[in-house]
Amino acid sequence: MSHLPDAQPPAFDPAAPFEIFLVATPGLEAALRAEAAALGFSNVRQVEGGVTITGHWLDVWRANLELRGASRVLARFASFRAMHLAQLDKRARKLPWAAILRPDVAVSVEATCRKSKIYHAGAAAQRVATAIREALGAPIADKAPLTVMARIEDDLVTISVDTSGELLHKRGHKEAVNRAPMRETMAALFLSQCGFTGDEPVLDPMCGSGTFVIEAAEIAAGLQAGRSRSFAFEQLATFDRAGWEALRSVARRQPTVRFYGSDRDAGAIAMSKANAERAGVTELTEFRQLPVGELERPAGPPGLVIVNPPFGARIGEGASLGPLYRSLGSVLRERFSGWRVGLLTTEIGLARATALPFLPNGAPVLHGGLRVTLYRTGVLP
Repeated sequence: MSHLPDAQPPAFDPAAPFEIFLVATPGLEAALRAEAAALGFSNVRQVEGGVTITGHWLDVWRANLELRGASRVLARFASFRAMHLAQLDKRARKLPWAAILRPDVAVSVEATCRKSKIYHAGAAAQRVATAIREALGAPIADKAPLTVMARIEDDLVTISVDTSGELLHKRGHKEAVNRAPMRETMAALFLSQCGFTGDEPVLDPMCGSGTFVIEAAEIAAGLQAGRSRSFAFEQLATFDRAGWEALRSVARRQPTVRFYGSDRDAGAIAMSKANAERAGVTELTEFRQLPVGELERPAGPPGLVIVNPPFGARIGEGASLGPLYRSLGSVLRERFSGWRVGLLTTEIGLARATALPFLPNGAPVLHGGLRVTLYRTGVLP
């Protein structure tokens, strides 16, 4: 068997920029790319499964803190070729683990193999774990504060560390959820796809636990998405507490518009109010218990109605939902002239039942094991 020469992987320079991978919800990669570009990250590029940017550790912290649409943030700090496990073992031992990890913080290791001579992911993960343990002394555990990932594709090994920890839709202040909750990361990108930038009212007439309304209020107030939670990168050797605190000290804006949620279920309204209070946006939001048929246009300027109605397969409702969608469409057409609408559903037939003038729709998005599509209108006549 021919071997590649056992050259040492390139030395890691903490001051040099490196690739950062932003994991996207399948179907929302383009929306995440647009958000990353709008926030001023460098070399923003859409790839399979997400978006890559180039930056430093400060950019890793900022991506976790400020991006509303990313599911997690991976720092790709090393790559090298390996044709067999012995070579992977030797090269993994030469990586500058002490520049990234701490000897007192446990690490778990995951590996994936694709189109490579190394095909056993478990054996690959074991080699990397052994290299970390022997080079650094850090304990290895199945469940640990930090996760190192080895991705082997076409014999190229890319070593990353998951800098997020818990998935980023867990903002840290939402405790109450309903049966089929919309993830905050998805809600933020759907709002963006509807053209929402924070300067218009938003109304969700089937608000559930209030995700769309609260995300919209936070965006309008300039609140950082991750302000209420901790992150895995705080356990890395690269972490600087003073720099992190400086990044988090951002002044709050005072929006001139309000954000509205309604639902026929009293429990949903109670959840929404509790979640809004924990998020610090109570004074910007208004939640009311009422059915769709009693929905009224709020006083003030027009804005965006965004709604995630029931779709049977999601919550086990076998009865026809056509009448609900027809009622919703009728109310919006008759009472919301000048507003725009964004509606999420799994079936084009349900969207058509509203008789709303939808624009051409984009790609479906995975949500709760189903593919949902965002149907958008322009300004209603």
